[in-house]
Amino acid sequence: MTWIDFVNLLINGLIEGLVVALPALAMTLVMGVNRFPNAATGDMLTTGAYAAVAVQLLGGWPLWAAALISMVVTAVVSAGSYTLIFRKLAGRPMVSSMLAAIGLGFLLRSLIGFFAGHDQRTFDLPLVRAWNFGGIRVLPTDLAIAAVAAGCLLVVFVLIYRTSFGRQLRAVADSADLARASGIRANGLMLSLWLLVGALSSLGGVLLGMKAVVSPEMGWESLIPAFAAMVLGGIGSPVGAVLGALLLCVAQELAVPLMGPSYKLVLSFVVLALVLLVRPAGIMGRVQLVR
Repeated sequence: MTWIDFVNLLINGLIEGLVVALPALAMTLVMGVNRFPNAATGDMLTTGAYAAVAVQLLGGWPLWAAALISMVVTAVVSAGSYTLIFRKLAGRPMVSSMLAAIGLGFLLRSLIGFFAGHDQRTFDLPLVRAWNFGGIRVLPTDLAIAAVAAGCLLVVFVLIYRTSFGRQLRAVADSADLARASGIRANGLMLSLWLLVGALSSLGGVLLGMKAVVSPEMGWESLIPAFAAMVLGGIGSPVGAVLGALLLCVAQELAVPLMGPSYKLVLSFVVLALVLLVRPAGIMGRVQLVR
């Protein structure tokens, strides 16, 4: 592998890492506050991608507008799932919410397959040539994907670390009863959190669909990398989720010449197992909640 191949793989890994960071961040927020792994995150991602495809097909709208509408639709679905399912399971063992999330994921995937079929879909995007800098190839579409994902992550981190919304989330994560006693309306805060994670998952689905294709299984196939990134970075740590996604995806890309692209998902399993065995708290050193 030449240094040019290394740089090309590194660029691909960083772009994929920024996309995977969106569902990983959504998962770690729910894990940090609601204390269960939301296995429906992948299928929320698929829901967002198909909503954007539907808006483009039915309305002929540009992709940016379709993406915004899909974020609203998926955010409503996410908040609805919290209101109808997960809020009622609060206080019960974590496995109850986790199993409900798995069931919700199957339900969403089945509904998508029933109404949209199982054929692969693509977004209506113009064909563009990759820029070539002495062998280093960069697609303008990939740059747009990276910019949108990085901008979205920046907005979310400002919300978490620089607004009262983030401070209230930390208070609820530390002690829901104490937060309620201090005047924080936990129900409204939880709805806002689930709206946020739904919008994050939806945008991740649209960006993933721009890089490849849209299919009913795309979210399920992205769930393991997102979960591995969350564990690698440190469960409940927003910064760790993004860092874990970048490291994992770069490692996956650099391993392609040795293992082939078919084994990228296997590497996610290996990373997940190693982290759980060697350093369960992940890169951030200890389990951190939203701070």
